[in-house]
Amino acid sequence: MSLMIPALVALAVWWLSTGLILKVIGPEGVRGQRRGMFWASVLLVIGMAGVVLSRTQDTALGAYWAFGSAVMVWAWQEIAFLLGLVTGPNRGPCPPVQGWRRAWFAFPAIAHHELALLLLGLAVLIPTIDAPNPVAWQTWLVLWSMRLSAKLNIFLGVQNFYEAFLPPSLHYLFSYFKRRRFNLLFPFSIVVSGAVTALIWSAAVQSDDAHQRAAMGLLGSLMVLAIIEHALLIAPMQPERLWRWAVRSRG
Repeated sequence: MSLMIPALVALAVWWLSTGLILKVIGPEGVRGQRRGMFWASVLLVIGMAGVVLSRTQDTALGAYWAFGSAVMVWAWQEIAFLLGLVTGPNRGPCPPVQGWRRAWFAFPAIAHHELALLLLGLAVLIPTIDAPNPVAWQTWLVLWSMRLSAKLNIFLGVQNFYEAFLPPSLHYLFSYFKRRRFNLLFPFSIVVSGAVTALIWSAAVQSDDAHQRAAMGLLGSLMVLAIIEHALLIAPMQPERLWRWAVRSRG
């Protein structure tokens, strides 16, 4: 039961936060962008305050607090990206090139987004790295590493791009992706992330400390959900069906 609770919390946060982000970005336009960034900035302030305040709370409740705070900080860059406000200097479709030349054009399309991830990651890491409760930066590391893996797989080629998540103003990004049933990086991504997940869950099961069990349960569950997101990249279904209630509200 002590490990089911963090698993259920992680599942609820993952599903609800994704849907709420899709609802926040709402219709396009200046008014929608301002509203979206306002709420994203509110989450950022609350999240960063939570990251700092929870760093000394080495209890089960402190683990949940730090986890939720890191997710709120993460939400800022998600919303800023999906609104098209923090993407990159290259805002046009990919030229008809192949191989590494395609990567050369692809990175400037998301360079500002990657910089935002780095800066926000440092903002989470610096106050928590040596703290009694390091769950905030550990959560960020899981989110960042698994998102990077997903981006690389989408670039190399997968079946699904999560197309419904991107507003029309960002559809030029599709030209940098490849639609394939499979790529050679994908099994490596699954094997490595699966091994890390097993280690995290092993630590959760073996620990007698309430904070450690909650922390490892949250992180292990987040890894499982990230692996599921990877699987949806090649699944014979549209991933946005899981958040139909949020996607439909944007129409």
